[in-house]
Amino acid sequence: MCAQTRAAELPPDVAAAWWTPFADFLRKERRYSAYTLRNYRQSLVDLVVWLRGAGKSQAELAALTSREARDFVIESQRRLDRRTVHARVSGLRALYRYWQRQGRLRTNPFVALPLPRLERRLPRFLSEEQMQRLLEAPGRLLAEGAIDGFTAQRDLLLLELLYGGGLRVSELVALTFAQVEDGSGVARIVGKGGKERVCPLGEGAMVLLRTLRDGPRRGAAATARVLVRPGDQAMTARDVQSLLKRYLAAAGLPADASPHTLRHSYATHLLNAGADLRVVQELLGHSRLATTQIYTHVSGARLREVYDRAHPRA
Repeated sequence: MCAQTRAAELPPDVAAAWWTPFADFLRKERRYSAYTLRNYRQSLVDLVVWLRGAGKSQAELAALTSREARDFVIESQRRLDRRTVHARVSGLRALYRYWQRQGRLRTNPFVALPLPRLERRLPRFLSEEQMQRLLEAPGRLLAEGAIDGFTAQRDLLLLELLYGGGLRVSELVALTFAQVEDGSGVARIVGKGGKERVCPLGEGAMVLLRTLRDGPRRGAAATARVLVRPGDQAMTARDVQSLLKRYLAAAGLPADASPHTLRHSYATHLLNAGADLRVVQELLGHSRLATTQIYTHVSGARLREVYDRAHPRA
């Protein structure tokens, strides 16, 4: 079933009637990333495949009951891990909510649906020493003649923005010169759900950005992307992931670190240095404080340090 699901595509009538208007809403109104849209589409593909396997017509999408939604979840658990099941249900819940608001559906069968419990997964991050090695990697490859000056400068800026600004990879590749306020050294980022936040970028990132803008990218429009490939083509999330792998290898760091690992490192290092949790919440663009609180587990070393320094019985 898993291979069949991956190979399946949405029937044209389902795509036109159920997916395309919803996808346009997510893209234009909610400003969701292509990655999120892909995952939501896969949720609908999974449901259509399940209906077909259960001997049901895709026309029954509009009449799906809570019991059938629960049966879909039970079947999904046999072939998918728990987090993927949660992601599938999240996508379908949003899809049905959209059509409910459009007046097409009366109920949402994916609301209040029992789901398998998730294990609490702690965020992975790099230590400050590891981050320093990673930031030195473009310069090392430049000195070895493996990359040219523009590439080294652009890629160091890329790393500085991920780590120094805490940007998501989708926010990074969409960043334009107009979003960066030169005087204050901050960027106005439009994140998930169209929510805007202000991100300080750090002096290192600003120096690199100014050098890039006044040198190789001189004359670029204010609306131009900051990070581009040769030929001024905008970089993609996949480009960023590929470049990061290269520099992780050059720095002798774990190859499975991702762009999001640098965002985790950003939050972790801020909290370890004593930053207020609610400030970090604002910097990350989290809607709920509980989302940010997952980083507090890594502050144990900081707490021990404060205790040892301050408590008379330490």
